[in-house]
Amino acid sequence: MSKIFLSEPKTSKPAIGVLLLNLGTPAAPKPQAVRPYLREFLSDQRVVELPRFLWQLILRGIILPVRGRKSAHAYSTIWQEAGSPLLIGTQLLSASLASAMPDGVITRFAMTYGQPSVIDVMQEMKLLGVQNLLVLPLYPQYAGSSSGAALDQVWRVMLKQRVQMAVRSITGFYADNNYIKTLARHIQTYWQKHGRGQCLLISFHGIPEAQHQAGDSYVEHCKTTTRLLTEELGLQEDEYRLAFQSRFGYAPWVGPSTQDLLIQLPQAGISRLDVICPGFVTDCLETLEEINIRGKADFLAHGGKQFQYIPCMNSEHEWVEILAPLVKQHLQGWL
Repeated sequence: MSKIFLSEPKTSKPAIGVLLLNLGTPAAPKPQAVRPYLREFLSDQRVVELPRFLWQLILRGIILPVRGRKSAHAYSTIWQEAGSPLLIGTQLLSASLASAMPDGVITRFAMTYGQPSVIDVMQEMKLLGVQNLLVLPLYPQYAGSSSGAALDQVWRVMLKQRVQMAVRSITGFYADNNYIKTLARHIQTYWQKHGRGQCLLISFHGIPEAQHQAGDSYVEHCKTTTRLLTEELGLQEDEYRLAFQSRFGYAPWVGPSTQDLLIQLPQAGISRLDVICPGFVTDCLETLEEINIRGKADFLAHGGKQFQYIPCMNSEHEWVEILAPLVKQHLQGWL
């Protein structure tokens, strides 16, 4: 394989860069746009840890033709006039954080899969003179399949730089005091405006049980976030549930399952339910469609009376209160 060395900056002025990384999104809610995105995403062995040859046969022959159509329909139910909610939210968050950074700090965002790509954005930052780069995957709780996969993209780019940037990374902030307190205030503000249900369902994206058993720290991070958040909210054990959503395939995933609980809770006497997804920085397919459309329908169809999805904080000033101090802390010595 030939080596590609990225060109060097056209300016000698050193600069500091902050790179936010999110998962990614198809360019349009259509099968022809969704399938290439899913192929890139599901081909990452951080995401699907199966023998590559066998998995590619299954992926290309069975999953992409079927899931591409289903996912395109799901995206069409949440797509906004300006585009993908995840892309819009990440753009706004990046701009909000940039406004809180000191002079000389260049803030950009990129997607692990899709556009804007990590290689293109890092190349732009290098041409702008960035020599010291702080990378922040937008996942409070670390998982190899999310934060790990995002950071892999950065290291791949670094292999192609003749004169490499100095790179630091923030691999998670699941127990960060600002994150917990700001998230709690966000929930309390929602309750003040809309009222409060009997139970708060705290739903995180799931991972396969095999990844958890292999030593991934994600589940413990989710449990820690849940414990700290419910303590900050003053909730008793019967006033909240922790669950994991987005199961895929037939292999066991960590539980309890959000999908199962949405059916079971009405039978247990919980008719008014609030749902929050603290693992997502911006609203996306998994929150807007999976939870607030399909999840809501399941809950109401099985006897629930009231379902309230508490939106992500997205680009609100609350995220600047969380991320700006965190970023500045990790930039010490460079500023």
